[in-house]
Amino acid sequence: MNLKGNPGWQVLVVDDEPTVRKAVKMLLEHDGHHAETVDSGEAALAVLKHRQFDLIITDFSMPGMKGDQLVARIKKQLPDQPIIMATAFVDEFKIFGRPEGGVDLLLHKPFSLDDLRDAVAQVLAGKNPVADGSLSIVANPPPPKKFIPPTKPQRE
Repeated sequence: MNLKGNPGWQVLVVDDEPTVRKAVKMLLEHDGHHAETVDSGEAALAVLKHRQFDLIITDFSMPGMKGDQLVARIKKQLPDQPIIMATAFVDEFKIFGRPEGGVDLLLHKPFSLDDLRDAVAQVLAGKNPVADGSLSIVANPPPPKKFIPPTKPQRE
């Protein structure tokens, strides 16, 4: 789904890899969203003390605080905060269960622009950005938690 033309969402991108942060930010901004990036879970928590975001996209495997630990800490303070976790370990989650903390959607790395658009659309379905950066819910119930498989088979 192409979200171009919709008002821009405020998105926080959390990833320890500079190239991933830059690429995700570029993809989101290409579709008219406003993206801020940080390199760790600790940095994300610091930013969240002063700002609100419509969506958070976090990596799972990062040094220090892992993505699921970050999600759990955010959801404790902001239970309705939409969060996408991007990971190359989706198959492990399918076998051993969903990550702790209440992530709204798992996005398989590597992902395409269309995969990212679909993930953002699914997680933010029924929500509208508002001028102050907060999120208003315009549809009930919220969308179910979903899993987006990779678009191409992974080579082993």
